[in-house]
Amino acid sequence: MSGCSGVGGEVQAGRNALQTGRANDAIGYLTRAADADPNYKLPYRVRPGVLAYLGRAYLKTGKDTEARQTLERAVNLDKDDPFAHLYLGIAMLKTGERERGRKEIEDGLRAIDDTLEYIAEDRVYGFYWDPAMRIRDDIRKSLAAKLDDAQLAMAAEYIGRQFDEEIDKARRAEARRSGGSDSGSGGN
Repeated sequence: MSGCSGVGGEVQAGRNALQTGRANDAIGYLTRAADADPNYKLPYRVRPGVLAYLGRAYLKTGKDTEARQTLERAVNLDKDDPFAHLYLGIAMLKTGERERGRKEIEDGLRAIDDTLEYIAEDRVYGFYWDPAMRIRDDIRKSLAAKLDDAQLAMAAEYIGRQFDEEIDKARRAEARRSGGSDSGSGGN
């Protein structure tokens, strides 16, 4: 079992590095985790995979080809990971595949919106997720607007970051409500 917790620790360290602007450090953590278990997913209510985070880290460091390859693998392993679609679309735009890139971004944005709507229906914990509907509003505005490729990629990156941070915000709020601690392990 220690292998699983080791992979989980590497993924969490990689997420933290991404969230604090240390994408090169994130690549190190996430590469080790992906090598050990490419199917690993966060054990939370929203379950992004290690390869989606690794692809995002490659994008942040300008390694667009590596990002695309990693994110294509992520989508093949889990077609329901909204982060994988979102960041694959950005990688495709950056590597010249405009039409499919836009489609992947739009699919990822819709999946995030659908996920937040589904969670919001939970009468116990749903109100902790995107309570002011900022992420969902940003998604809907982005999808409705006639954004050029660069604007769409920027909006997608922003929304992806917000959604990733929302996972932690909601977990902390849920832990406070239940009187527990946010230990980093668990199903929310």
